[in-house]
Amino acid sequence: MKNYAVILASGRGSRSGLDIPKQFYKISGKTLLEYSVEAFESNKNIDSIIIVTNPDFMDLTKKIIRENNYKKIIKILSGGSKRQESSFIGISAIEEENANVLIHDAVRPFISQEIINNCITALKTYKAVNVAIETSDTIVETDENNIIKNVPDRKFLRRCQTPQCFDLKTIKKAHLLAKNDIDFSATDDCSIVLRYNLSEVYVIKGDDFNIKITYPLDLEIAEKILNLKKD
Repeated sequence: MKNYAVILASGRGSRSGLDIPKQFYKISGKTLLEYSVEAFESNKNIDSIIIVTNPDFMDLTKKIIRENNYKKIIKILSGGSKRQESSFIGISAIEEENANVLIHDAVRPFISQEIINNCITALKTYKAVNVAIETSDTIVETDENNIIKNVPDRKFLRRCQTPQCFDLKTIKKAHLLAKNDIDFSATDDCSIVLRYNLSEVYVIKGDDFNIKITYPLDLEIAEKILNLKKD
């Protein structure tokens, strides 16, 4: 069974404070998108890569891909206005009926080979796999007036990362159901699978370095992580 990576690079980056979407921001001469692509490009278990990009930056995306001469990228697609739409565009482009798909945020540039391999191994047993790390902070649930209503037990809480990984039939069915569900909007793919009770979601251990670049401070942290990896 083939393993596809769908890299979501269609975000607008409105919270980053940059004049371009953050996936095109450069660290040490290389964009965040390039770091993410290269992680999957170099993994022996990944067969093909699909990039879903911001339509306003399609030309830039193609230029980056062309200059790097990546071998596994088979499609570069225009994304939607929301992550859920972009994810569906990516998985719908896979022509095989049976396949595995790993959906990754382009702005998580330090995804490790170990995580990718562990996801693929887990897909031999489970139809849906999430990557997450333990939380060192106490998480509280508040009401609309910012009054704490619940303090969940921290030992059962995790902070989700990507990739989120699926049997292709399962995630396609989930997205098709979601398209007709006007009362539901998802910020990740595992929640769509859970919404329609299509599969349990197995969690593998993530990595503290597998951060999502969202705010200006995250870019400074990314620079530090890159320097640590070089040492």
